[in-house]
Amino acid sequence: MTRKTFLPFSPPSISEDEIKEVVDTLRSDWLTTGPKTKRFEEAFRERLGSPAALALNSCTAALHLGLAALGVGRGDEVITTTMTFAASANIIEHLGGRPVLVDVEPDTLNIDPAQVEEKITTRTKVILPVHFAGHPAAMDQIFELAGDNNLGVLEDAAHALPAVYRGKAIGSGDNPAAFSFYATKNLTTAEGGMLTGSEELLEQARVLSLHGMSRDAWKRYEQGGSWYYEVVSPGYKYNMTDIQAALGLHQLRRLEGFQRRRGEVVRAYNDAFSGCEALELPVERAEVEHAWHLYVLRLRPEALTIDRDQFIRELESRNIGTSVHFIPVHLHPYYRDKYGYAAGDFPVAYENYRRLLSLPLSPRLTNEDLADVIEAVLQVVKRNWR
Repeated sequence: MTRKTFLPFSPPSISEDEIKEVVDTLRSDWLTTGPKTKRFEEAFRERLGSPAALALNSCTAALHLGLAALGVGRGDEVITTTMTFAASANIIEHLGGRPVLVDVEPDTLNIDPAQVEEKITTRTKVILPVHFAGHPAAMDQIFELAGDNNLGVLEDAAHALPAVYRGKAIGSGDNPAAFSFYATKNLTTAEGGMLTGSEELLEQARVLSLHGMSRDAWKRYEQGGSWYYEVVSPGYKYNMTDIQAALGLHQLRRLEGFQRRRGEVVRAYNDAFSGCEALELPVERAEVEHAWHLYVLRLRPEALTIDRDQFIRELESRNIGTSVHFIPVHLHPYYRDKYGYAAGDFPVAYENYRRLLSLPLSPRLTNEDLADVIEAVLQVVKRNWR
């Protein structure tokens, strides 16, 4: 039986605590970057065990500042994966660098370290791994390659809160890591992001994040602050507001509960789909704790009479929302045309892209919602079994 209302792919979970905190901010003297942003930075830093944290208006801003602080400029190469959102490559272009794309590992769909090694040249400056869907990339190999070749590492951790790799939280190291707090993420501030890393690196990023000014705006305007500032670099406008941070403070406190529910949803999906020959389930390697930002299901085309796009349409007709993560970077016209890519240049990413979809995954999913998703997926499979 088709459910009566549409189930969004990833609705946010906002409680009265977040709403009250936002209202408190609106009634205060600080709306933009101020004391709540500082509290959020410190709470986030403590949660991950990071050396330092900088709250920003997006993960894209965090990636941009991370690369800038690592010294990426015109003519530099940054190696990253094609299996990511375009922002991971766009920020390299913004700095005048060249994104050097590589293919992914078949099980996790994370960047393939062996192919990273093949692409390192004298122009390579940084390796930018993406923790796809919340599963950490093979960071031991990435760091070894970076160390051997004197390269920086910037982690695109947009999906990776609160993932763990070999007992250490993603974002707990000295190298920069960029997190997203977009509306669909495991923790949301509606829009927003965080950059973690060493204190030295983040001090550079902090100056760049607000017009290159030598003094934070909120320090200038608080009681006893000085109006005087100097622009020491042509920076950007990437600061987080206290309104956003008000959401983040309570979302962070609820993160453990969010993750428990995500784990319950994932286990229910795995139990329901594990015996179905038409479906390939996501993996979780032994050395990681998956953040489960996404539940990416892969169809086995040889078992079905329909393709991925028709499968999505049939789920939508049953009021089940889905998404596709991602259209590989090399397929987008800008990158395809500028660098002359063909669809099959990255065969693992391309083949998997054509058969994957992301099912609803959110702490807000009820058991009834979960049952509706499972029933709909299995109905579509049964109806279109080859």
